[in-house]
Amino acid sequence: MSSNYLNIYNNLIKLTRNKELYNVNKQDTFYQRMIVFFFHLAFLLKEYKNDESKENLQKFFDFSVRQIELSIREIGYGDASINKKMKEYVNLLFSIIDKIHSWELKTNDQKIDIIKFYRDDIINYQNIVNYYEKYRKYLIKNTFNNLTKDIITL
Repeated sequence: MSSNYLNIYNNLIKLTRNKELYNVNKQDTFYQRMIVFFFHLAFLLKEYKNDESKENLQKFFDFSVRQIELSIREIGYGDASINKKMKEYVNLLFSIIDKIHSWELKTNDQKIDIIKFYRDDIINYQNIVNYYEKYRKYLIKNTFNNLTKDIITL
């Protein structure tokens, strides 16, 4: 099952690299990419929490956190800094999960406010909201295991 988690994680990374999710006038940063990744991960966890076993989603969550830690190590942070950064990133992820909990019930303006809370560098917030809405619908139409295959462009 670990290779399936790696495939799902890599698909989330592939989605995170979508240049349309970033301000083309600025250089993107690791932190911005983490926010975009966390939105993808949060929607995935939200949509599959009732369909997939808690154990399976927990294992995938743990796998993802370990991969993020490895990425931080590759950047060159020391051991003491890694623990601090991981705490910040996990808290950020939980904050995003909390904010999108009832995404489908929120108005368009509320969705834009959520995105603005985390990203103040976007030119067209409506495009980002539309993107995440398409992504959410894609997740609803597919199973968790289906994400182990290559993702179709949203």
